[in-house]
Amino acid sequence: MSAAPPLGVSGRSAPPPVTDPSASGWRLAALLRAPHRLAFFLATVMLLVASGWWIAVLAQRVGWTEPWPWAVSPTLAHGSIMVYGFMPLFFAGFLFTAGPKWLAVPGPEARELLAPLLAYTFAWPVFLVGACVSVGWASAGLWLAALALAALTARFWRLILASAVPDRVHATAIGVALALGVLALAAEAGALLAGDDARARVLLLSGLWACVVPVFVVVAHRMLPFFTSAVLPFIEVWRPFWVLWLMLAAAGLELMSVWLDALGPAWPLLLGVRAVLELVLGAVLIGLAVVWGLAQSLRHRLLAMLHLGFLWLGLAFALAGLTRGLGLWLDDVVLPLGALHALTMGCLGSLVVAMVTRVSSGHSGRPLAADGWVWGLFWLLQVAVLIRLVAALPRLGGVWLLAAAALWGLVMLLWGQRHLRWYGQARADGRPG
Repeated sequence: MSAAPPLGVSGRSAPPPVTDPSASGWRLAALLRAPHRLAFFLATVMLLVASGWWIAVLAQRVGWTEPWPWAVSPTLAHGSIMVYGFMPLFFAGFLFTAGPKWLAVPGPEARELLAPLLAYTFAWPVFLVGACVSVGWASAGLWLAALALAALTARFWRLILASAVPDRVHATAIGVALALGVLALAAEAGALLAGDDARARVLLLSGLWACVVPVFVVVAHRMLPFFTSAVLPFIEVWRPFWVLWLMLAAAGLELMSVWLDALGPAWPLLLGVRAVLELVLGAVLIGLAVVWGLAQSLRHRLLAMLHLGFLWLGLAFALAGLTRGLGLWLDDVVLPLGALHALTMGCLGSLVVAMVTRVSSGHSGRPLAADGWVWGLFWLLQVAVLIRLVAALPRLGGVWLLAAAALWGLVMLLWGQRHLRWYGQARADGRPG
């Protein structure tokens, strides 16, 4: 006699697993099945909007399109939307998926996060339009984003405070970083409204080093050794807390330097000390990438993407120290914004692609693996980073900047369109969520 079919909650036969999610079609309501679906969907949309907007700005700069009116510096607008426009949305998707597991507390439903996530997303088109027509509108967009981010941060703190697990270090560090991000974003909105672009830029960089980078390094410290050990059992999970404090101190060094630079030209001795510290930190972080299994990870594409993204953090610090030292020696600026883009495009961009691919694959019932399509796009992203670094050389820029932005945008479009489809479909394994 054949076995009876499994029973569902209602007592009826459970439906068979979905083997072809596309057969059930794409539904907007599916975005509310899990926090990561909604947050990652909105984050990917904003990533594509931000990338397309910047490509258009650079095309205008090289004379390919008619000039635009500007109420806000386009460089400041570019930095703001690239630092804040989509990263906190990706954070929300990850933190409200992994955070409840870290803290052993029930997580929120996607519907509970709908209002702040939509408000945060809506704020950035308001900001971009305002950047062209009105400082007031641009500032209002930043204020709305700050309020929405504050609501998401408060919701994450509720998870932390409700938890009884002994180890809440990573979650608490992220909660503090998010709170600092809210303050920096709100302060930038105030500086922008006051017409103080220089102070707005300082506050923007403060948000990068006090919020965005710390969230990435905390997640890397918690998850990268764990992911590596899960795939490569012969590598022990090694993540002492002094490593976390070191990475946060490195971000703190850059945060302090941003404010010191704002006070006026620094003494050459101070710049030399900073260059040496950045070189040392770069070497230590590259060594940490090796200790965490960089070489061994190369046999597993998705794991390699995570490790190579983290490697860029050490390379960015080393490049910052090297260019600062050369600048002192040559009494000139060397590779302006090169180290910054090694960090943002190389490290943060690569880690977003790797981490979001992993979460999206696992939570859509698909294998935790990077197929040839994702692997190829990841390497195209590395080419885009290298082009951007070349564009920082003297007498270059212009078309080189546009080429780097266009390749970045193409990679994100091809990578993101697959996930945008997944978020609105049923899981491939037929499970809920």
